[in-house]
Amino acid sequence: MTHETIVALAALGVAGQVVAGLLVLAAALRLAGLRGPLEGLRSAIWGYELWLAFAVAAVATGGSLFFSEIAHFVPCELCWYQRICMYPLAIVTLLAALANDHRVARYLLPLPFVGAGVSVYHLLVENGVVKQTQACLVSAPGGCAVKWIDEFGYVTIPTLALTGFLLLAELLLLAATEGSGATVAEDA
Repeated sequence: MTHETIVALAALGVAGQVVAGLLVLAAALRLAGLRGPLEGLRSAIWGYELWLAFAVAAVATGGSLFFSEIAHFVPCELCWYQRICMYPLAIVTLLAALANDHRVARYLLPLPFVGAGVSVYHLLVENGVVKQTQACLVSAPGGCAVKWIDEFGYVTIPTLALTGFLLLAELLLLAATEGSGATVAEDA
């Protein structure tokens, strides 16, 4: 069951990467003057940005708890920093979605940005680009460079975290812009 859950989480991660990529592409097209794709995406998820952000944060939080509590993977120091950025998002995005309060999105944005930065650094350590610190070596068996999972040839725990943080940043950006009084019709 553990392996099947890991594969399912990795598959969700790949799906999340596709969605994150489509959102980035739509934003890039918007910057190039083509408003249609981003506006279509915005209108498709209008009112659900915070619920989607909650779903991403809840799955990421649940996945990290699965890895440590069920699969018994020991979280390293960098994993803990990523958790510090992710766990509050699961709670606060739920509360914001329940209250339909889009204003809070702009205050939550630093968490996924910092978490994404830690995830990128963790990927660099994991792949030997950056040498791990002594604190990493002490924090978990093998340190921060251990690849506890490696699905589809590239999906590791920091890859999943980075995917979650990027999706959260994109969804919170959409929620923050829509919650500021702007509507899809006004931007067109």
